[in-house]
Amino acid sequence: MNETIIKRLRSIVGYENVKTDYDEVERYSKDETSSVEPSLPSAVVFVTNAQQVSEVLKVANQHKIPVTPRGAGTGLSGGAIPTKGGIVLSLERMNHILELDLENMVVVVEPGVITDEIQKLAEEHGFFYAGDPASSESSSIGGNVAENAGGVKVLKYGPTAFHVLGLEVVLPTGEIVNFGGKMMKNVMGYDMIRLFIGSEGTLGIITKIILRLIPKPKYSAVLLTPFKDMETAISCVPKVLCESGILPTSIELMDRFSVEISSKFLNESIPQQDADCHLIFEIESLDRESLTRAYISLGEKLQQLGALEVYIADNRHQKMKIWKFRKAIAEGIIAFRPKHCMEDVSVPIKTIPKLIRSTYDIARKNHVEVLNFGHVGDGNVHVTFLKPETMSDELWKKAIHNCLIELYRVTADLNGTVSGEHGIGVKRKDYLDIFLTQVEIETMRKIKQALDPNNILNADKIFPDTSASVRQI
Repeated sequence: MNETIIKRLRSIVGYENVKTDYDEVERYSKDETSSVEPSLPSAVVFVTNAQQVSEVLKVANQHKIPVTPRGAGTGLSGGAIPTKGGIVLSLERMNHILELDLENMVVVVEPGVITDEIQKLAEEHGFFYAGDPASSESSSIGGNVAENAGGVKVLKYGPTAFHVLGLEVVLPTGEIVNFGGKMMKNVMGYDMIRLFIGSEGTLGIITKIILRLIPKPKYSAVLLTPFKDMETAISCVPKVLCESGILPTSIELMDRFSVEISSKFLNESIPQQDADCHLIFEIESLDRESLTRAYISLGEKLQQLGALEVYIADNRHQKMKIWKFRKAIAEGIIAFRPKHCMEDVSVPIKTIPKLIRSTYDIARKNHVEVLNFGHVGDGNVHVTFLKPETMSDELWKKAIHNCLIELYRVTADLNGTVSGEHGIGVKRKDYLDIFLTQVEIETMRKIKQALDPNNILNADKIFPDTSASVRQI
């Protein structure tokens, strides 16, 4: 990154849109991943259209300069951290909703649009964008697509990938390509849309997204259900799904420690706060009568399965109060326990009890604390290890490494995955070979090499270092 290259970049995007001073680039050295060290880029380049992205990538590819795409910087895997320096390519100014096409039930957006803005626009017209991550108020849609974000409604509606119909992508070599469109069915060649979704900015930079909308359900209710013990709570989830005849929109878990942290952060309490575990169920319907029948039936089933009580919220204020507790857990952890490691493992639903039991054993063995919360309806649990106040940083580093290896091996034994929605990034890459064979990893590397021969785009992400095989530890 010499002065000649900086001048070339400024000629593409404008002088004021290339930042190189420390004070201007420092905040782009990190995302919200607490366990990954910041890394300074040489420059931050702000783009406003696909053509600018293309020209910047052509320069970077010619000179083999690392490029790290960045949206809102809310990621939890270190994917937006410029570990190789070089250029951070900020898409935050590509933040326009380009088209709302109600007849085709789609919305066309740029990657920097905050996800909640899409939801609000859709709702104004009686529609609903079902890709709804918990971070929707702060995360950008481009980041959601790059990570294949999940969230609280995956159980019924699926992750982000289920709602993307088309993409415009700039390849690492600078070509602009388009895949998909406004149609629901498309089997024209390889499924390139799914290839780029979840690729974490390693294969191309997404510059336009076509999202599917659905009619918004008119009525919904939230059921808050405390349980005396974790075992009873998590064992009821598969039974509810298989036996109740009701498909909830969400089934969320908060253990006692999670509730305590959320309560402290919000300075509020919820019913039976001392219960070992709380589950949150949300159900939807097109008419109030069927909704009432559904939540009465579901409530009765939950009490049969051991719920201490069932609290029903069917008005906006009550529902928001319950969801606020769930969504404040991560903020509470950051506020009160900044030294932590939040994980994102995902397992088949029926194995959740064994997974969570194992986390307590792992924490005790390694002398750390642990809390569990997340999307138990789809098997995605945010196991979060916490550093005790009396533990030194050196001991914490060793302890958390051991915790992760043990957690990931248990997850692999349960036929689970290292990440359900947060991605691999730099945080989890050296544990990937616990879950994948070398042939499987090399197959993915070949795709990366084919599209990015000079390895400029988000290099040092996803794939484990060849010298750091965890499988042999």
